[in-house]
Amino acid sequence: MHRIALDYLRTWTTRAGRKPLILRGARQVGKSHLVRMLAEDAFEDMLEINLEVEPDAVSLFASKDPQTILELLEARYGRRVTPGATLLFLDEVQAAPELLACLRYFYERMPELHVVAAGSLLDFALRDHSFSMPVGRIEYLHLGPMTFEEFLRALGREHLVRFLADWTVKVEIPEAIHNELSRLLRRFLIVGGMPASVEAFVSSGAGDESERIKQGILSTYRDDFAKYRRRSDPRRLEKVFARIPQLIGRKFMYSHVDREDRSRELGAALEMLCMARVAHKIRHSAANGIPLRAEADERRFKVLFADVGLVCRSAGLSILDLEEAADPLLVNAGVVCEQFIGQHLVHRDEPYEEPEAFCWMREKSQSSAEVDYVISFGETIVPVEVKAGKTGTLKSLHVFLRDKKRSFALRFNADKPSLLDAKTSLADGRNTPFRLLSLPLYMVGQTRRLCRECS
Repeated sequence: MHRIALDYLRTWTTRAGRKPLILRGARQVGKSHLVRMLAEDAFEDMLEINLEVEPDAVSLFASKDPQTILELLEARYGRRVTPGATLLFLDEVQAAPELLACLRYFYERMPELHVVAAGSLLDFALRDHSFSMPVGRIEYLHLGPMTFEEFLRALGREHLVRFLADWTVKVEIPEAIHNELSRLLRRFLIVGGMPASVEAFVSSGAGDESERIKQGILSTYRDDFAKYRRRSDPRRLEKVFARIPQLIGRKFMYSHVDREDRSRELGAALEMLCMARVAHKIRHSAANGIPLRAEADERRFKVLFADVGLVCRSAGLSILDLEEAADPLLVNAGVVCEQFIGQHLVHRDEPYEEPEAFCWMREKSQSSAEVDYVISFGETIVPVEVKAGKTGTLKSLHVFLRDKKRSFALRFNADKPSLLDAKTSLADGRNTPFRLLSLPLYMVGQTRRLCRECS
C-alpha cells in the first residue's frame, strides 16, 4: 500500500547532509512496514534488528566507532553491511533508547550509512532520557494513519486520486464522481486509516476482518497501559481512553470523564495517551498571528483519537450501520466527521514537522463562539468548520472573521464544492465581506492547495 511518507523517505536517501532518521508515531500506524517498503525500493539489502526481540543486540553498539559496530553486526548476523547499499533498521528502539545517543557517531563518522530507527511509545524515552541526545545529528519523521487518498490508492482507485489532485474550483464535479467519492468516504470512516485494517478490508472486500483488526489494535493500546504505570494509574488511563471517542468535538473537561476524580490525575493520564500518540490535543489559539502555537492555551483544548476507524469501533459502528442509515454521514455525525477532518489536519504539514492542530474558542457571557479548527499557510490564517450534512449555521465562523479581521474561511460538508463571496451576518448589523470555500469532506487532502488558490 502506497504511503505518501515513502516519497519523503526516497528523497532522504539521496539528500546531502542526510542524518540518521527516527520514525515516530502510534502503534500500528505502519512505521516498520514503511521502512521495509523503503528497503525494497531503494536498497540492495536491509539489516533489521528488533530490540524488543533481541535485547542483547544493544551490546553490539557499545563502541563509539561505527566501523567497529559494523564489524560486530556482520559477525553476529553473518551478513555484509555495506554503507550506501545496506539500510540499517533499528526497530522497537524504545526498548533500548540509549542507542539513540550513538546515532551521532554514524552521522559524524560514517554518514554514507543509511540508519533508520523506529519505535512505539518512543516519546516516553525522548522525554525522560538520561543519556545525551544527539541534537542536530538526527532527524524525525512523524507518521500518522493512512489518509483518505492513500486509502483510495489501496483500493486501486488511483484515477480518483488524480482527479482530486487536478481538480480546480472552476470545474463542476459530475454527480457520478461526487457520489462515488462520497460512497468511498463512508467506507473509510468505518475502516479508518490503520494499515492493517485497510489491508484486511482491501483483501476481503468486507468489513468483518477489518473490525477484528481494529478491536485488536484497541486491545493493544490498552495492554500498553501497564507500561505507563510509574507515570499514571492504569485505571485512570482506561477511564480517559474509553471516554475520548465520546468527547470529540467538545471542549475537553475532566468532569466529563469522571466528576469524582481529580483533574490533575486525569490530566496526567491524558498526557500519557498523547505522548503515545493515541490521542491528540487540539489546543485553542488566539489566532492573532502566526505561528498559531505561539498563542496556544494549554488549559483550553479539544481531543482527537488516533484514528476515525477506531472511533467507530469504540462506538460500535460498522459498515452495515452506515449502509442502512437514511443519511450515512449523519450517523454520529459530529464526532465521526470532526475526527476525520482533524486527523488529516494534524498531519497536514511536512512529515518532519511535529503533528499539531488548533481550534478557536471565545468564552464570553451571552456571546460564546467556537471554530472547529484554525489552520495557516504562509501568513494567512483560516478558520475551518466541519458539517456532516449539506447545511448548517456558521455563526461562530462569522464571529471569528470579524473579530480577527480575516476575509477567507473554509467549510467541509457533504455537498459539492463551491466558492462564495459573502458577508458576515451578526446580530449587531455590522458586516464584513469574506470568501467562503466549501469543500466536500473527501477533499481534505487538497486543503492547502485549494486554500492557496482561492483565498
